[in-house]
Amino acid sequence: MERTAFANLLTWKNSNDRKPLILRGARQVGKTYLLRAFGNAEYKKVAYINCDNNPTVNAVFSGGYDMPRILRNLSAIANTSITPGDTLIILDEIQETERGLASLKYFCENAPEYHVAVAGSLLGIALHGGSSFPVGKVDMIDLYPMAFSEFLKAIGEGRLLEMMADGDWDSLRIQHDKLTDCLRQYYFTGGMPAAVEAYTTRHDLKQVRNIQKNILQAYQDDMSKHAPTREIPRINMVWQSISSQLSKENKKFVYGALKKGARASEFEIAIQWLKDCGLIYQINRVKEPHIPLKFYEDLSAFKLFMLDCGLMGAQNDVPADRILIGDDIFKEYKGAFTEQYVMQQLIAMDDMHLYYYSNDNSTMEIDFIAQHGNNVLPIEVKAEENLRAKSLRTFVNNHPELHAIRFSMSGYRRQDWITNVPLFAVPFFDR
Repeated sequence: MERTAFANLLTWKNSNDRKPLILRGARQVGKTYLLRAFGNAEYKKVAYINCDNNPTVNAVFSGGYDMPRILRNLSAIANTSITPGDTLIILDEIQETERGLASLKYFCENAPEYHVAVAGSLLGIALHGGSSFPVGKVDMIDLYPMAFSEFLKAIGEGRLLEMMADGDWDSLRIQHDKLTDCLRQYYFTGGMPAAVEAYTTRHDLKQVRNIQKNILQAYQDDMSKHAPTREIPRINMVWQSISSQLSKENKKFVYGALKKGARASEFEIAIQWLKDCGLIYQINRVKEPHIPLKFYEDLSAFKLFMLDCGLMGAQNDVPADRILIGDDIFKEYKGAFTEQYVMQQLIAMDDMHLYYYSNDNSTMEIDFIAQHGNNVLPIEVKAEENLRAKSLRTFVNNHPELHAIRFSMSGYRRQDWITNVPLFAVPFFDR
């Protein structure tokens, strides 16, 4: 399956100031698959080494940072001759080796001619922070679940993707029903590569849902294994509450929904742990729509989203037919699925910084405020074709220098103050 991040890896390979690479991402978003595919396509040789439960690798790095010795031993473990420039060294599950991350500093300083890429879970890398992390000595690329554009390629609809990339809105109007059906399929499968592969190769909806359930269970196991013992109940409470909180009219995260009288101080560590794992995204409120938005950030008010819309459906046992047949999935749950989907597409875009807006008395809320390049974009998400946007219109009237974006089930239409973009074309809204 083609991944957009492949192009980022190619840029890294050809960079004159290339450093060892850390490919970061939540568990099972396809880090290992992508690195191996990249190595096989772009290098003569791949030296792949799995560091998980591998005492031999531990011994290599625990013996100090003499690079000729390390390279010699890695070559022996991988049974591959490692030569500069034409060999990609892949250290998988790098977080499982105590000194693995620290060794990247010495690859950078003492063996820069070698191409080294490591894959590790966001949680593992976070736990190896501090003095052992090679600050300033590594390049980093973030890998997300497959976007809808990648899903279209996977199901053989690359031509539809080309139309969106070209901004061919007239042709897309003709294909609207087909693209809406593809979007329903994506809502069900989500972007976890194993689920997408099962769907595209075997078309087995039950197997897709089983894979999603297994991924969710693996995340639960990680919570039990790695999280501080006293925080596990709180982590589970936050994790299980996200969908229901997104289904409210006001989607701001409310601690009181977790338990009566709950306070922020009780759950700050739990939320941070889930963020460090890459399992949730926190979208903070801003008070003013000016660049840089971070100057106007209000850390006390935020929304929480899950990693993937397919996992959201699996976690809540949403029947496949409710998602795949008809338009109910776009209307139900007060648009929770649709806002999750839009966030998921936007967060993976380059140079995209997401927030949301509400005024102090919460009488006006804008689903997202994005800083994209040099632009501030008020964004409204509509789960159906009802395009009434009183709050958004008032907001733009108050800030006439801004041009709004509305994602909805309606077709592309540009007006003086707003552009409507079909939900299936979120990654191409700027075309």
